[in-house]
Amino acid sequence: MLLYSLLLVLAPVGVQSDWLSISMPQRAYEGDEVTIRCSAYNNGEIMNLVYYKDGYQLSAYSGASNYIISNARTSDSGSYYCKANRNVLWILNKPEETKSVWLHVQELFPVPTLTFSTFLPTEGSSMTLSCDTTLPADRSWISLRYDFSRDYNKLGWREWSPKFEISALSKEDSGYYWCEAKTLSNSVSKQSSKSHISVQRIRVSQVSMETYPPGNQAVVGKQLTLVCSVAEGTGNITFSWYREDTKENLGAKSQPSQRAELQIPVVQESHAGGYYCTANNSYGPIQSKTVNITVRIPASSPLLTISPPGALAFIGDVVELHCEDWRASPPILYRFYHEDVILGNISAPFGGGGSFNFSVAANHSGNYSCEADNGWGPSPSKVVTVNVAGPPRKVRLMNGLHRCEGRVEVEQEGRWGTVCDDGWDLRDVAVVCRELGCGAARHTPVALLYPPVAEEALPVHIQVALCNGTEVALAECEQVEAFDCGHDEDAGAVCEVLEPGAF
Repeated sequence: MLLYSLLLVLAPVGVQSDWLSISMPQRAYEGDEVTIRCSAYNNGEIMNLVYYKDGYQLSAYSGASNYIISNARTSDSGSYYCKANRNVLWILNKPEETKSVWLHVQELFPVPTLTFSTFLPTEGSSMTLSCDTTLPADRSWISLRYDFSRDYNKLGWREWSPKFEISALSKEDSGYYWCEAKTLSNSVSKQSSKSHISVQRIRVSQVSMETYPPGNQAVVGKQLTLVCSVAEGTGNITFSWYREDTKENLGAKSQPSQRAELQIPVVQESHAGGYYCTANNSYGPIQSKTVNITVRIPASSPLLTISPPGALAFIGDVVELHCEDWRASPPILYRFYHEDVILGNISAPFGGGGSFNFSVAANHSGNYSCEADNGWGPSPSKVVTVNVAGPPRKVRLMNGLHRCEGRVEVEQEGRWGTVCDDGWDLRDVAVVCRELGCGAARHTPVALLYPPVAEEALPVHIQVALCNGTEVALAECEQVEAFDCGHDEDAGAVCEVLEPGAF
């Protein structure tokens, strides 16, 4: 034991030798794996191998072994060497030391710089972020991944391309942005500095309101849409609709859009009036101009009446078909039909009804109807049945409430004229009622009760009728020939209506 200690004292220490050598690259990039190898002529003689960097011990091994830097950093640059004990005799170890070798680890790529396509973005616009860095020419084949973040939230990543686009910015996209460039193995990762971006909001302007269907007209029973829009304005816009006369808020919608719609599902007449809308994107509401909406009423079940009233007409009578829809909005087009054949049409530009006249012929029996159309499709009336009787009658009652009441007129030699009320009584009226197919005689009114008074050109055909009440026609009654009556003495008649029509 004493001899062994003496040999250790006498052995040289820390001397560079040719027996122990170090091999390693002198240049590397960040992320590389660097192997430092210390070896001897006979590695089996190595005992207590120690690796050093810049004079500081890195690692020690009992025998020959490599020292590996698995993920090099620039901080790994420095002077490397190793020491080992050489086993000379079984009782003697000789210390050996290699020369120093310098390792330079350089950047794989510099810290990236985050740039923006614009530093004053507005809501709704796009912005491109660019994470800029460069690889050395001899490492250009390395693929990099680029991560983009805002306020500690990941926005996304791109492989190969250093650019990231935000297509539609909002106010909430304001904040601090940065990017990170890294190798796909994550061996090297570097983050840019943070940059603040403030997304600007454009205030709403030129608020307007329109209707659909267009034209500011609504139809009872149909749907109406109120469309509120702005020419400019970004972000979440709150649209509100109001009725002008009551200031009633009809509804509101908030959405990131420059246009919004409010629907009135079923329009009523009470919806007529002025409307406006407002738009607000946090700078205060801006109001549109007032839109005055007219509510139109579509045609619906017009009423068909026939004059003279009644369900029976005689050949030669002039019949008037009158069609009227008193609620429908003008202009209204009325069409008249006999069975399914159109007889004619008439327009009522200012509302009201329309009439169609025709002279009764033998083939005019059948069903009559009309329809009203003011632009939203035709609406038919109920069907009225008319029966035509012949031959042509020689008496008629004019201007009454129905065909069995009115001023008495008779036809002679193709010309109509009146009857004087001299001696006119219920027996005469009974004959008129029988001839017209009416019921029992009721009254003998004067014709002045049925204006207008007959025209002066209309003759007085009968001065005094002397009927006994059993005659079939007024022409069968005896008559007084003297004539001194004017139309202020014309006779009238009122009979029962046996067959009341639907008119």
